[in-house]
Amino acid sequence: MPLSDDRRAKRNVTVLVAAQAILGAQMPMIFTTAGLAGQSLAPNPCWATLPISASVLGSMLSAAPMSAFMQRRGRRQGFVLGSLAGALGAAIGALGLLNGSFMLFVIGALFTGVYMSAQGFYRFAATDTASDGYKPKAISYVMAGGLLSAVIGPQLVKVTADSMVVPFLGTYFGVIVLNLIGMWLFAFLDIPRPVLAPKGTPREGRSRMQLLREPVIAVAIICATVSYALMNLVMTSTPLAVVGCGFQTSNAADIVSAHVLAMYAPSFFTGHLIARFGVEKIIAAGLVILAGSGAVALSGVELEHFFIALVLLGIGWNFGFIGGTTMLARSHTQAERGTIQGVNDAIVFGGVTLASISSGQLMNCSGSNVETGWQLVNVAMLPFLVLAGGALIWLAMRPRAA
Repeated sequence: MPLSDDRRAKRNVTVLVAAQAILGAQMPMIFTTAGLAGQSLAPNPCWATLPISASVLGSMLSAAPMSAFMQRRGRRQGFVLGSLAGALGAAIGALGLLNGSFMLFVIGALFTGVYMSAQGFYRFAATDTASDGYKPKAISYVMAGGLLSAVIGPQLVKVTADSMVVPFLGTYFGVIVLNLIGMWLFAFLDIPRPVLAPKGTPREGRSRMQLLREPVIAVAIICATVSYALMNLVMTSTPLAVVGCGFQTSNAADIVSAHVLAMYAPSFFTGHLIARFGVEKIIAAGLVILAGSGAVALSGVELEHFFIALVLLGIGWNFGFIGGTTMLARSHTQAERGTIQGVNDAIVFGGVTLASISSGQLMNCSGSNVETGWQLVNVAMLPFLVLAGGALIWLAMRPRAA
């Protein structure tokens, strides 16, 4: 007897949760160490966060090709390709550390971005076989898999960061192992490959520009981009700020762990909140919480300030990003999936790339000391929160105006 949509979807969600936990652990590992390693390798401290920016740039550049590849070959092959790219990126990064080459380290980070792009499609894959009612819950559960990655990743950093003569080399070897082991999970994924139309068949669905002119889609992309970019802006600088204020790398790892836990823990109920209160209200709540994170960060640089600010940052990201993803998933047809999901992630990670580059510049080169740089990073959140909030208000008022 064939599986019902939601039974199949639940099985796929289980696989994707495991992938988010195991393969996803490499992201907190890299975000904790890449800036610190970059600071020791870079010829200019202003470029300390360039490896993180390169990862996000790699994700942006590969988002549309990865989406098109999955549309042609299926989710399973796309996710395996992403894991292989993650292993290759870590191997090149390890080679850069061994040779003291900042350029190699940045190139490795670029390949890591291909994995990052593939991971971004886990949330969309969760909706491929789900009913409309189960979609927000499926997205939330997959994102909740990041709870385990929030524990696994930073703990691996503590074990591996100084395990070899070259700092952080053991961490990058650990990332290679995670990718090579974790990719076998996708053998259990049961998502039918999309049926391709014969050559010469008229294209189904709206064009890229028609989709982007759709108000709901435009606002969904703006809110997801702002939520993700601001989270990255602050998180990228956090290890530099924590260590620069006199604390230890282990303290930075604990703060990143708390942050990533806060990013994914709400996912157990975000979908239920969206179903009950509506996606627009949950996105708005996320933007308010992100503003609260900035306010706490500006109030001091003790460990408790870092912990509270980064926890709020994670919760705000969760509401804003899952809300934006849900809004987008409800606004296009199956035939339009490959087009709009690729465009969405290209725009989102384009914004995140700019945020991560700006983070290093603001942190290391725009203030007279670490504390001033950290304050500038958090003040920079304000105009973008106003942009996303204004877009939500415009969308809410639009039917009345019409």
